[in-house]
Amino acid sequence: MDRVGLHALDKTNGKPLHTQIEEMICKQLETKEWAPGSVIPSENELSAIYKVSRTTVRNVITKLVQEGLLFRVPGKGTYVSEPKIVAHSLSYAGIREQLEQMGYEVSTKLISIGKETMDRKLMKHFPGLADPSVYVLRRLRYLKGEPLSIHISYLPEAYCPGIDQYDLSGEQLCTILSREYGLNRARAVETLESVAANPEEANLLNIFTGQPLLLLRDQIMDAEGRTFEYSKVVFRGEKIKITMEL
Repeated sequence: MDRVGLHALDKTNGKPLHTQIEEMICKQLETKEWAPGSVIPSENELSAIYKVSRTTVRNVITKLVQEGLLFRVPGKGTYVSEPKIVAHSLSYAGIREQLEQMGYEVSTKLISIGKETMDRKLMKHFPGLADPSVYVLRRLRYLKGEPLSIHISYLPEAYCPGIDQYDLSGEQLCTILSREYGLNRARAVETLESVAANPEEANLLNIFTGQPLLLLRDQIMDAEGRTFEYSKVVFRGEKIKITMEL
């Protein structure tokens, strides 16, 4: 970490100290003195450099984290965020389709697909479905060769028997569901929340355990009101922003 760019505060200036610190840090982010993905000095180090209280530094860092310029990893430190991609919710279009329309290089790796028996908690997402047999599809999506998101889709066997025979990494899932089974999205119920990466997710996404992720849950229904897919997608929180339109 290059710290040459850190400058002393001007305490004779009428501008508040926390504002001066924020402006200095933002300048270092803009000029990439602190490069995306790198760890910044600790709060103790910054308070010593600027000769202010740790509380003042913490307030500035917290503000920049809330704005998405930095992100914290518990037990590791505070890191510089990558410029975020702005995508719509999956009810607008699949993330792969959106990214390809933006001109990004996108690829998908099939982690696994297999049949399982749904428990009561999962069955609640499929009202009216009698058969608890479900395909569980796990995929890892890459953006420009770097892991971006993990997709877990639950697909009732009653609605899409034999779906495991298709190219689920090369083709979009929604295309296969529509073409082969006549299942088309008519309505979706979505929830979006922030979560911390568990060890398995961190390993797949090549990030630290505890790093912030965006968790998007999607319950997808056809024109008849049948839920034919329930999905959970975790995105690297420092790489993407999801917009929701009402």
